[in-house]
Amino acid sequence: MAEQLRFGLCILVAIHALTTCTAADTISANQILKDGQTLISAKQTFELGFFSPTNSTNRYVGIWYKHISPRTVICVANRNTPLVNTSGELTLTPQGVLVIRNTPGDVIWSSGNTSAVLVNTPVSQLLDTGNLVVRGDQDGPIWQSFDYPTDTFVPGMKFGKDFVTGRETHFTSWKEDSDPSSGEYTVWLDTQGYPQMIVRDGVDIRFRAGPWNGVRFSGEPSLRSNSVYRFGFSLNEKEMYYYFDDLLNSSVITRVVIRPTGIFERLLWIESQREWLLYLATQNDNCDRYKLCGSYGSCNINNYPACGCLKGFEPTSPDQWNVADWSQGCKRLTPLDCGPDEGFRKYSGVKLPDTQHSWFDQTMSLDECERFCKRNCSCTAYASQNITGGGSGCLVWFGELLDIRTFAENEQDLYIRMPASELAKDKSSDGKKLKIILPIVLVLLFIIVSLCIFCLLNKRKPMQEGTQEEDHLDAGDTNSKDNLELPLIDFSILRKATDNFSDNNKLGEGGFGPVYKGVMENGQEVAVKRLSKTSTQGLIEFKNEVITISKLQHRNLVRLLGCCIKGVEKMLVYEYMPNKSLDTFIFGIIF
Repeated sequence: MAEQLRFGLCILVAIHALTTCTAADTISANQILKDGQTLISAKQTFELGFFSPTNSTNRYVGIWYKHISPRTVICVANRNTPLVNTSGELTLTPQGVLVIRNTPGDVIWSSGNTSAVLVNTPVSQLLDTGNLVVRGDQDGPIWQSFDYPTDTFVPGMKFGKDFVTGRETHFTSWKEDSDPSSGEYTVWLDTQGYPQMIVRDGVDIRFRAGPWNGVRFSGEPSLRSNSVYRFGFSLNEKEMYYYFDDLLNSSVITRVVIRPTGIFERLLWIESQREWLLYLATQNDNCDRYKLCGSYGSCNINNYPACGCLKGFEPTSPDQWNVADWSQGCKRLTPLDCGPDEGFRKYSGVKLPDTQHSWFDQTMSLDECERFCKRNCSCTAYASQNITGGGSGCLVWFGELLDIRTFAENEQDLYIRMPASELAKDKSSDGKKLKIILPIVLVLLFIIVSLCIFCLLNKRKPMQEGTQEEDHLDAGDTNSKDNLELPLIDFSILRKATDNFSDNNKLGEGGFGPVYKGVMENGQEVAVKRLSKTSTQGLIEFKNEVITISKLQHRNLVRLLGCCIKGVEKMLVYEYMPNKSLDTFIFGIIF
C-alpha cells in the first residue's frame, strides 16, 4: 500500500512538472520544446508552439494570440522550411541561438546571434507583446523576433531601418492562406531618397503610400488620429521607423497584415462578434495603382477619366492618352531653360511624388528650400518635409515627378518648377479673376447699402409723418383748427404741468393710454390723457374723437379742455375730478 502511494505521488509530481514546463514563458539553454508543448506569455496573451495551417499537414513554429479563435498567427519561424511530421523540436543553444530540428536531428531553421558579445546563460522568453527575445547576462536582447517579422505588424514593432547595423524590417505576405511560405508581396520603408512606404509585387512597386509629412503618409489621408491606437514616425542619424501602439485603449487588439493578395490592411478584433473587423486598408481605388498616370500626371478618382495632366503640361502621346493608356504621362508645354525668371507653381491637396530621387533637410525653412531648388537647375519641385506647425524642413525632387494624385482632404502643397511664360499666365489669370470678382463685390455692396438706407427710411417714416402733420397744423391750417373747436396746448406746457409725465402723477391707464394729473401755470388742475405709442390711431381718427367729445356737453360728463399734437405725441386735456368718477360711488372700490 505504501509503495502504491509513493508511486501515485511521483506521478502527480511528474504531471505538475510537465504542466509547469509547458505553461512557462521561457526556455533555457539546451532545453527542448517538443511538438505539442507551448510557451505562454505571462498574461496569457500570446502562445508559441508548433502548428499546422488550415488545409495543411506541414508543421511550423509560430506565435499566435492565445485566446482568439480561429488561431491567428503573427509570426512563423520556419515559414520556408516546414516540418513534415510532429517530431520536430525547438531548442536554445548555449550560444543563444534558437534552433529547429527535424527527426534525423538536422537543423532546418536557426535564429542566429546578432550580438558580438560572448553569451552566458542565455534564456529565450515570450513577452506579452508577442515578441520572442533571447537574452544573456548583458543589457539588451541578443535576438528578437520583432526584428524579423513575417506578414504581421503588431504594437511594439519598429517598421523601418537601423542605420547602425543596416538591418531593415519589412513584411512579406503568405503565399496562400494555407501556406505561410514567402509570397509575392512585401511592404518596405524605402530609403532611396526621403523614406516612403511602398508595397512591392516581386521587384515592382504596386502601391506607394508616400513619404511621412509629420501627420501621416501623404498618400494616406484616412490615416488620422483616433481613439483606438497611436502612431508615429521617427527619423534620426541612428534609425528610421514607423510604429503604432494600443496605449489609447488597452482593451483593443489590432494588427496590420499584408494579405496574399497584396492588400495591406489594419484589423480590429471584435470580442462580441468573435471576428476580425477591417478598420483601414490601402489600395482602395484605381488611383492607388503606382504611377497610373505617368510622369507629371495626376490622378483624381472623382474625375472621368481619372488621369489628367498637371497645369502647364500636356499628354506625351495624345493618341494613347485618349484610349486610357496613360503610361507615357505628360510633358511640359514649354521646356525649362534654367533662366533667371523661372519660378514655381503651387499645387495644393496632393499626394507627394515618388521620393526615390529626392533630397531632404529637416532644418531648412520653406523659403530656404525654394532658394535651394531654384539655384539647382536639375531640381524640379520642392515641398515642406513636415506640414505641422506651419511647415518645416525641405524636400526637393530631381527628375520627373511620378505617382501624384489629388486628395480634397489633404493638407500638402507641392511647388513645381515652371518657365516664366507659364508663371505669366498665372498672373494674367489672377487679373481676369479680379475683373470678374470686383464687379460682383461692388454690386453686392451696392445692394447691402441700398437695403440699409431703405430700412433706415422706413424706420424714420412714422416720425416724419407725425412731424409733417404737426407742421401742417402749426402752419395755419384754419379748417383743422376750426374743426377741432378746442385750444391746442403746447407740448412743453403739458410736460411741465405733469413733471415730465412722472409716474408719481400717474392716475391710471386705459386702452387709449396713461392718464396723468397736471397743474397748469394758472394753478388749474387737469387730467392729461396721453395716446400710447403702440396705438394704431392716426391723426384723422384722433381729430374725429376730439370733435365728437367736445360737442358732448352735460353736467355729469367731465369737460374736455384742449388737446396737443406734437409729432407722434397726441394728448387730450380734461378737467381734473378730485372726487373720482361716478362709477366709484355706484360700484364701489374694486381691488
